[in-house]
Amino acid sequence: MTSTTLAFRTIDFASPPQLVTCPLTAPAAKEVRIRVRACGLNFADLLMSTGHYQDTPTLPFTLGLELTGEVEALGTEVSHFKIGDRVAAFSGQGGLATHANAAAERCIPLPASVDFDTAAALQIAYGTSHMALSYKARLQKGERLVVTGAAGGVGLTAVEIGKRMGAEVIAIARGADKLAIAKSKGADHLIDASDGDIRDQIKALGGADVVYDAVGGDLFEACFRATNPDGRILLIGFASGDLPTLKPNHMLVKNITAIGFYWGAYLGFNPAPLKASLAQLFDWAASGHISPHISHRLPLTQATEGLALLKERKATGKVIINP
Repeated sequence: MTSTTLAFRTIDFASPPQLVTCPLTAPAAKEVRIRVRACGLNFADLLMSTGHYQDTPTLPFTLGLELTGEVEALGTEVSHFKIGDRVAAFSGQGGLATHANAAAERCIPLPASVDFDTAAALQIAYGTSHMALSYKARLQKGERLVVTGAAGGVGLTAVEIGKRMGAEVIAIARGADKLAIAKSKGADHLIDASDGDIRDQIKALGGADVVYDAVGGDLFEACFRATNPDGRILLIGFASGDLPTLKPNHMLVKNITAIGFYWGAYLGFNPAPLKASLAQLFDWAASGHISPHISHRLPLTQATEGLALLKERKATGKVIINP
């Protein structure tokens, strides 16, 4: 067995991440070592590489929040996994490498019919949308759901899951190609983010009962103004780089609820609903009810190119790295 691992590491925040060879370390008592087969890229990786993510690890660290692979070694206190088990792990870091140590409590067994790439594409994006829409916003059948960034990594999953939950889905994305992808996942109505007054277009369709916003900026403002009384707005992320300004007086008058949602935090303070959500999602994937859209699969040597696809918004759905 090899004594080293190849890893895509952030050494300091002034320099771009680089591919380096590191010693292969034994897992801690409550960890497993995983031979990584796939790692999903996320916008959080970009923020983490510059030190601007809320959970940025101590330098130096290996990027890659979500990974899949086979268990290769067990910590001394791990008894519920065995060597060779296929697992998915939300490790928070370390996925962009040939090997990764992850806390055993963050690993979930993979159904035999779910491949590594699908599982790597599923955890954060689908987990975020499923928990946000079901657990937080309590989306109901027949409600009108507006999704911004609807062809992106999380937005596209919100379209698919919202439709599966029985909502009428309005997808907002930039350009005909991205809107076509949203339509393929079940969007009922398509709005080009660069075309006309977004607020008026949403209002013409009956307004929003629930808004799933991963963009922020002007799009948030337009969706907020088009939200119906008693509506809910999910704050998922700010891909535009422009933090929205909430208007409490308007929220009060229209009985609008703004809901902040950060998926990964639940592992720290309330993991039960997160794990139940992932179990449901893996079951749906195994049954063919959901199917992650993967726009790019790249080797570890092209991790820099993968991050550039996210930064330049050239990816749709997920970018998967196969070490």
